[in-house]
Amino acid sequence: MIDTGLVSPDLGDMIADRFGPGCIVADLQPMAGDASTRRYVRVLLEGEGAPASVVAMVMDDAEAAKLSDEGGEVGESDEIPYVNVHNFLVQCEVDVPELFVDASDEGVLLLEDIGDVALWDAVASAPADEVRRLFGLAIEQLLRMQIDGTTRRDESCLGFRRSFDRALYEWEFEHFLEWGFSGRLEGPLPADEARELRRQFAAISTFLGDQPRVLNHRDYHAWNLFVHEGRVRVIDFQDALMAAAPYDLATLLGDRVTPQAVTPELERELVGEYARAWSNRPAAPWVWDQEEIWRVYSACALQKAFKVVGRFHFLDRVKGKPGYLEFLPPTLARIRGLLAGDPDLETVWVILQRYFKELRP
Repeated sequence: MIDTGLVSPDLGDMIADRFGPGCIVADLQPMAGDASTRRYVRVLLEGEGAPASVVAMVMDDAEAAKLSDEGGEVGESDEIPYVNVHNFLVQCEVDVPELFVDASDEGVLLLEDIGDVALWDAVASAPADEVRRLFGLAIEQLLRMQIDGTTRRDESCLGFRRSFDRALYEWEFEHFLEWGFSGRLEGPLPADEARELRRQFAAISTFLGDQPRVLNHRDYHAWNLFVHEGRVRVIDFQDALMAAAPYDLATLLGDRVTPQAVTPELERELVGEYARAWSNRPAAPWVWDQEEIWRVYSACALQKAFKVVGRFHFLDRVKGKPGYLEFLPPTLARIRGLLAGDPDLETVWVILQRYFKELRP
């Protein structure tokens, strides 16, 4: 007998109510988790008219499900953030998994099963033309969210009620200063060095905070995008917020080990493709200048990379999830490349080289 209590005592009833009384649970298969407080279970089904499987998102901590995984204010809603943002993205034709059952009051959502092929898995060993094609599909989904979504602005969607402002950018830089030096310092960072880093980080935060904001996913990387039946599907969008437009693009093209597939040449081409597609969209709020988008994109990429270094150490030290540390070397390589290309940030590079051998030329 299947122990449906691993998901919910009422799982069988949820399935029968949604897909018909003849539909039953045939098996449960735990799925790989992530850095959040959620866990996922593939529910195999039997019965006429039912899909072969659905995915149960299980939220063992109901209060945690109402909070942002990334920090910052969430806002109030009758729905948990995942459901709230999901319902809005469906209106914008962003290709998110179908929500079959919202039993969030019981700590469960039943979602369409979109398989196990993350975008990264699809591109890791793919030829260059396939890499470009798949990232092009991901950019199209991003434009639907950023342009079509922002045009449809609806204050009932939590994504429009929270913003990446200067304060939040600075909070993430502080996250790096607090956790990013883990294992590299015997004591506190020297006061003059900490002061200079904060001065430079504040300038980046001000620059990004002053940019026009559009709806962003916030964690739009190749592990939150799945290739399913020829489409790119978007998951983990519950932390959506208003931010500088290239923020998600910088995450998409440079997060973790993505640069192994997205070469610097392809990165430039895809940023240009994004800018052209953006500018040609009828509802585009402005037209991108190629030089300007690269300047904003690079600032977003650098800020996100610093945040990631702090975040992954935090996940290791506080959450007991050391697996993310394997992504530190490519992230530090990303920081090195971005700092080397910006003479205004030379002092940041000089200071960090003392503690991060990975940042040395």
